[in-house]
Amino acid sequence: MTQDKPSASADAATELQLYAIRQKIQPRAVHGVFANWRVALVLLTQALYYGVPWLQWDNRQAILFDLAARKFYIFGLVFWPQDFIYLTGLLILSALALFLFTAVAGRLWCGYACPQTVYTELFMWVENWLEGDHLARRKLDQSPWNLNKLRRRGLKHAVWFAVALWTGFTFVGYFTPIQTLAAETVHASLGPWETFWILFYAFATWGNAGFMREQVCKYMCPYARFQSVMFDSDTLTVTYDSSIGEPRGPRSKKTDYKAAGLGTCVDCNVCVQVCPTGIDIRNGLQYECIGCAACIDGCDQIMDKMGYPRGLIRYTTENVVKGRYPDAGIIRHILRPRTLIYTALLTLIGGAFVYSLATRVPLNVGLVRDRVALSKETDEGMIENVYRLQIINKDARPHRYAIKAEGVEHLQVVTGARDIAAEPLQTLDIPLSLIADPEELKGRSVDVTLTVQAVDDSRIRQDVDTKFFNR
Repeated sequence: MTQDKPSASADAATELQLYAIRQKIQPRAVHGVFANWRVALVLLTQALYYGVPWLQWDNRQAILFDLAARKFYIFGLVFWPQDFIYLTGLLILSALALFLFTAVAGRLWCGYACPQTVYTELFMWVENWLEGDHLARRKLDQSPWNLNKLRRRGLKHAVWFAVALWTGFTFVGYFTPIQTLAAETVHASLGPWETFWILFYAFATWGNAGFMREQVCKYMCPYARFQSVMFDSDTLTVTYDSSIGEPRGPRSKKTDYKAAGLGTCVDCNVCVQVCPTGIDIRNGLQYECIGCAACIDGCDQIMDKMGYPRGLIRYTTENVVKGRYPDAGIIRHILRPRTLIYTALLTLIGGAFVYSLATRVPLNVGLVRDRVALSKETDEGMIENVYRLQIINKDARPHRYAIKAEGVEHLQVVTGARDIAAEPLQTLDIPLSLIADPEELKGRSVDVTLTVQAVDDSRIRQDVDTKFFNR
């Protein structure tokens, strides 16, 4: 008995759509407390990002990560590859701070300071300026291509790409002195790698902030996926309070909503229209929510127009919405085991980090023994061990150094340089001999300590342990 093959229509009927086709979002502009915070932080972060590379410090760029020379300059500090531990500490502090802020108030980073959010906001300002409000932009999207649409879209993308190019140029300016980079750009003499990274970062900014926008937050950013493990019932999040909003429904301003059996939500959908990721916060907390609070500002405007109390959508906690404690108890519940542990770790590691920086010795000393012979006898009958001494002055100031050795009575230090002086950030390689009386040596080898100390600053010193070998 044979089985009939399924028809094409049956195949089509069982087809599943695994990826939702993107619906372009044109967010409605909104004004309010949180919108003002976003504007302030966009301006602040971009003033820092674009301005800091132009700051000068001791006749050099204040912040410069010179990969070619393997030196990182941060104002008066100079870090070398050997100082990698400080980068590790900085990353640990950043992670702990992110965990703490997320546990207290949700996705503050995403909503106000993330580069994706900041540049999307910046690009939306340009779009609103050149193409009009959200309704005008939707109308332009739906209109056929004509001279007006081509002119508006062309000008918008030209401004976008100019901003993106300046962003890429500034990014490379943190790794190549920006004044040199500017001169090379003006004279069209940029190197291939500099050109590549400027264009790469510009295209990334243009694509992410101009085209992908919320798609980056929804599908590419890992933080959106694991943020929930840092939330608990006392975490402040953007929340729709269904206890006062439901049942929702349209009504006139004159309607007594309580008598009509309605909540304060007028079902105007402004909260959806202003959302940069296009979600409906009334459906509950969703991973797509970046915590920008645009829906709070939008809802508060409607509540003001209707004469209703604000707070239908607000920053609050799950426990407040469930009635376990009032809004006044939010501050008290911020101090809970999770946040206290994060704060303690942040304080301890931050304190250790600052102390380590404050007591950091800008000196690195290396000592390598001569490989030809462990020891030799001088004409005077003394025992000599030969080394190669490397001194790295990691300071931005010059220093002169004195060398002494301990571990053997009357141990002499003989160097190949009469005056050991290093210029800022200079590396010295110096031949060095240790000479001892064989009568003072006990055994085949003796532990000795070589000390290199700056003459002009007693705090700058380093000890190196080695062995002195007898015949």
